Amino acid sequence: MAVLDILQYPDERLKQLSVEVSNFDTSLQYFINDLLETMYAGPGGVGIAAPQVGYFKRIAIVDVSKNPKLVSNGCMILINPEIKKWEGMKIGREGCMSVPDFTGNVIRAEAIEVHAQNVEGKWQTFSCVGYEARAVQHELDHLDGLLFLDRLVSRRTDLFQRKKYKKK
Repeated sequence: MAVLDILQYPDERLKQLSVEVSNFDTSLQYFINDLLETMYAGPGGVGIAAPQVGYFKRIAIVDVSKNPKLVSNGCMILINPEIKKWEGMKIGREGCMSVPDFTGNVIRAEAIEVHAQNVEGKWQTFSCVGYEARAVQHELDHLDGLLFLDRLVSRRTDLFQRKKYKKK
């Protein structure tokens, strides 16, 4: 396994649309393992999407389970994901490994249902609430070439210089 390099804003590749995964083979599993290692190596790594490492396939990973106070589905490998339902809206602060120097306030659904394939290609559905729902929505945006910066109501009032950024 390897820690992959993360693309940093303003790299234009972060705006690229990702394509569906069609081959569920061993090379996919190896890539997922590298993506997991990259996510866990990052400070506060609770999510990562394949485009952040320059691989433009519809793959995202979210794992907020390290915080026992949060409701969680554990480590979710989301391949070809689609949000099927959402409800409630709430503003919250987000950061991103591809935008390491800033955080911002973004409005997201409070609860979602996401349908995705696993590494074997089998379909599964996850119900996510709160922080986990926010993290899934954030990562799925990467698959469509969006950053949290694109969701800010105002860069003047909703974008903040990160006060501290722990590097491992």
